[in-house]
Amino acid sequence: MKVIQTTLPGAVVIEPQVFGDARGFFYESFHAAKFREAGVDARFVQANVSRSAKGVLRGLHYQWPHPQGKLVSVLEGEVYDVAVDIRRGSPTFGRWVGAMLTAENFRHFWVPEGFAHGFCVLSEFATFSYQCTALYEREHDAGIRWNDADIAIDWPVSAPLLSDKDLRAPFLKDVPPERLPVYSP
Repeated sequence: MKVIQTTLPGAVVIEPQVFGDARGFFYESFHAAKFREAGVDARFVQANVSRSAKGVLRGLHYQWPHPQGKLVSVLEGEVYDVAVDIRRGSPTFGRWVGAMLTAENFRHFWVPEGFAHGFCVLSEFATFSYQCTALYEREHDAGIRWNDADIAIDWPVSAPLLSDKDLRAPFLKDVPPERLPVYSP
């Protein structure tokens, strides 16, 4: 397993060791002890799968209170995946990092609690897997505008397909402080 540190402490890309031959392939998608050594000490309580068409952008989503850490990967297709640090008081508040996740590169992306998450689909379709550290709670579901100029994410799509919720999401500067996670060193 290879661990790739990003510019945001805590957010890491993990490349599993893949064993393949003419029959197909095998890899460990999660191993608690190995992930803990990599800085991902997570207990997953919910797993989700979504399928989206080319050009769909989902995000930037988070949950507060009861934040979710997410271990995400792509089972089919390819996406550009993004994490944004939205923890009040964090030295990296408002900064983002992106990773290309594909069915062919087998990468996983760890999005820590306190970060907003989003992705856009670059292939014809993408099947996306999320393992979450907290249960989804509709009343605490929240989001940040995908094209917030203050965050300035360099998305590889210019006119994405968005949900009504994502179209109406506020800019980070307009989110009341009590609706954002708090940084704790």
